[in-house]
Amino acid sequence: MDPASPASVFVPLFVLFPPVLIVLCVLYYRYRRTQERYKLLVQLADKGVELPQQLLVEPHVEYSERRRALVLISAGLGLMAMFAALPFRFDSGTSVQGFWPLGLLPLMTGLGYLASWWLNTRESPRA
Repeated sequence: MDPASPASVFVPLFVLFPPVLIVLCVLYYRYRRTQERYKLLVQLADKGVELPQQLLVEPHVEYSERRRALVLISAGLGLMAMFAALPFRFDSGTSVQGFWPLGLLPLMTGLGYLASWWLNTRESPRA
C-alpha cells in the first residue's frame, strides 16, 4: 500500500475511531446521569422534601476481581489467537503471527487478578 494513498490514512482512522467513540459515549452518559441526579436533588431540596440518605450517597459499583480477571484472560487469549491466525506478512518478510506473545500481558495480568480473588476468598470466610 502506498503511504500517500487515502487508504493508508482512512483505514487506521476507521479502526481507531469506534473505540474512542464508545469511550466518549460512556463518559457522556455518566456525566448526564450525574447531572440529572444533582438536578433532582436540588429540586427536592427546593420543595422542602427531606432527602433520603440513599440519594445523598454516590452510587458505588461493586469491585470484582474475578470479573476483571476473566475479561483480561479472555482478551489475552483472543489476542493470541488473532495474531496466530493472521496470514499477513510485512514487506520485510516478518509474519504477523510472530506477535502472538503480545496476548501474554493481559493473560498473565488476568491470572494475577484471578489468583488475588481466589486468595482473598480463602482468607475471608463467608457468613
